[in-house]
Amino acid sequence: MFTTRPTLQGIFGMVSSTHWLASQSAMAVLEDGGNAYDAAVAGAFVLHVVEPHLNGPAGEVPILLAPAGGEVRVLCGQGVTPAGATVAHYRALGLDLVPGTGPLAAAVPGAFDAWLLLLRDHGTKSLADVLKYAIGYAEHGHAPVANVGATVEAVRELFTTEWTTSAEVYLPDGQPPRPGRLFRNPALAATWKRLLAEVAGAGDREARIEAARRVWRTGFIAEALVRQAGRPTLDTSGERHTGTLTGDDLAGWSATYEAPVTYDWSGWTLCKAGPWSQGPVLLQQLALLPAELPAHGSADYVHLLIEGCKLAMADREAWYGDAAEVPLGELLSDGYNAERRALVGDKASCELRPGSPGGRTPRVSAHARVVLDEEATAPGAGEPTVARYPVRGEPDVTPDGGTRGDTCHLDIVDRWGNMIAATPSGGWLQSNPVVPELGFPLGTRLQMTWLEEGLPASLTPGRRPRTTLSPSLALRDGEPVLAFGTPGGDQQDQWQLHFFLGVALREQVRGGPDLQGAIDAPNWHNDSFPSSFHPRGMRPGSVTVESRTDPEVIEELIARGHRVTVGDPWSEGRLCVVARDPRTGLLSAGANPRGMQGYAVGR
Repeated sequence: MFTTRPTLQGIFGMVSSTHWLASQSAMAVLEDGGNAYDAAVAGAFVLHVVEPHLNGPAGEVPILLAPAGGEVRVLCGQGVTPAGATVAHYRALGLDLVPGTGPLAAAVPGAFDAWLLLLRDHGTKSLADVLKYAIGYAEHGHAPVANVGATVEAVRELFTTEWTTSAEVYLPDGQPPRPGRLFRNPALAATWKRLLAEVAGAGDREARIEAARRVWRTGFIAEALVRQAGRPTLDTSGERHTGTLTGDDLAGWSATYEAPVTYDWSGWTLCKAGPWSQGPVLLQQLALLPAELPAHGSADYVHLLIEGCKLAMADREAWYGDAAEVPLGELLSDGYNAERRALVGDKASCELRPGSPGGRTPRVSAHARVVLDEEATAPGAGEPTVARYPVRGEPDVTPDGGTRGDTCHLDIVDRWGNMIAATPSGGWLQSNPVVPELGFPLGTRLQMTWLEEGLPASLTPGRRPRTTLSPSLALRDGEPVLAFGTPGGDQQDQWQLHFFLGVALREQVRGGPDLQGAIDAPNWHNDSFPSSFHPRGMRPGSVTVESRTDPEVIEELIARGHRVTVGDPWSEGRLCVVARDPRTGLLSAGANPRGMQGYAVGR
């Protein structure tokens, strides 16, 4: 199989992330004696600096961790809906959807607390040790990737006329960040330096981390976040609104641990976050597969995966969320999925067909069945459909404040066998104005909720918005062997399924699984279900494939009724992966070449 890079192998440690500076910073922590969790925290804070159009400290992150000799756990860094964010409040403002930008879309920030909880409980390094890399790049500068500047250029008018605090950071001297010139965020560097100074006398390592968490929830950072939420801000509704986030909301929330949802398939055990994420979609897609699969990459194979995805996503829309009990056992059961599998025919379906687990009657939002205008929504709705974005591989941002952001990912395995997969997102530079005292914005995850009562994903105070973020861990014989994931919103568990099957079905006889080959293989996605991102809605029958896809496969998909868009040759998927062979201790890694910024490192 053609690959762009080798699958890295070694015995000391492996890191894969969506930006080379995050990968190398995490590797530096491993080289300095830190473990995978120390390295992950360092890499995550660097991602805030070097991919600010893809994530930020006030965003969110689901984390899957497999401590050596321990059990897989989920660390939930998805904040909840503020107490004042009710359906009635938003409806009274004349809204039928949560705006895609601005403070009304801000959940309680979750990423910062989750990373610090991980560091406290599973790391060995001090907070200063892991923050020094992010502080250095923010204070002294880094060479930004082209898409940071392209994103800022796309919202220049918004920044200069409305979100002026963002212009101060991202349009210094009137120019956006550009490759080849150092870009700095001194306000962010000052925030972390002040944080470290305030907690320096708190006691030992754990005490200083706990003190930092309190500063975030009740100290100068919390105060600045609440002030920002109260500032009238132009959002995608075309109006200026204030948010609902309060000091009590921030003080009353913290990241939490929970058990993963698991599914056994063909000798593998897949671990995902619960149905407050879209993670179980990957598991249900596996449950929908027949015992015998068509040839990998054939038209039959691609059609089967697309149609199974449509069924799983329809169930996501009807049943997933944090505002009601989710019948997950039935959704993943053999009998239920046998019935669902029978719905897959030879032709493409253009219907949204949620099932009835346990005889329950499915209900979806009335807005969910809205068909998006092909011309008005050519880039798609939601996080990027990379093949068709004018800003290649990253967000599409419109001057009126309409944005579609993407996400980051990182995976790490260390020499002791500790493993982690995490998908940070939200708090993008194009989601909300930069908080002037802090150097980063609030997030917009509430846009994934519905302004209708009684749905699992209804806007509900104290409950988590159903996120698209979906890292993965895979076990063989009870041992963690793969940590992987991708940016891409609604596309994440589509791209991950194709990748995982590429690994599981095509393991090499010599040298272990072909991780890089599975990443590099032509990929695809479909949009035949409601988007999780403003302006929501669906595009029935739509399938986007890379132009490297076999032309005969494309023609056969069209003949079966799929509405095929042929994208650029390297445009679908942004996978990262690390692996460990428990028999030998051999570590491996691969990273996505698409976008030319994801890298794996290791030795």
